[in-house]
Formats: sequence, structure tokens, C-alpha cells
Amino acid sequence: MKIGNSPELNAYTKLSNERTGGADAGKAKAGKAGAADAGSQVELSSTASSLIAGAGSEDGSFDTEKVSRIAKAIEEGKFTINADAIADKLIANASEMVSRAQPSH
Repeated sequence: MKIGNSPELNAYTKLSNERTGGADAGKAKAGKAGAADAGSQVELSSTASSLIAGAGSEDGSFDTEKVSRIAKAIEEGKFTINADAIADKLIANASEMVSRAQPSH
């Protein structure tokens, strides 16, 4: 089974295409509306703001040394992917999501 970013499975893409008339519909409008959009404002929710503020915190969830080792292994062609470990994590995550979605009795 191939896991990817399939447009058929991506609900956001489907909804976006339905609202705009297709994936390419906005391309023609983008050139005309560029100047009007320059002054647009976006407001973030308090939850989003707190997530952004916490992104740089040192809680041990980001190991720069490990990232460097992996990047070096990829560059040298020595990085191997453990498909079993990935499958196990996917199954565990899916199981957790299903258990959250089911109402508890």
C-alpha cells in the first residue's frame, strides 16, 4: 500500500476544489488581485498563538544533533528506512485516533 498525498484522499483539496471550481481556477485571479490582497490582515486564535510561542521552547522534543546525523546519512546515501517501525507507529496512531473518536460509555 502506498501512502502519499493523494488528491482523492485529501478532504481539504476536495473541498477547496469544490469551492473554487478546480485546482487551477485561482491562478487567473491571483495576478489581478495581488495588489488588493497586500493589505489583508490575519488574526490567529489564542490556541494558534500559544502553539507558535511554544514552538521554540527547549522541552527536549527537538534534537538538533540527531537531525544533523540523519541529514548526513541521507547525503551520504547511508540512511535506511525501517518500514516495520513506521507501520507500527501508523497503526498505533490510527488506533489512538479511533479510540478518541468513539464515545466512552
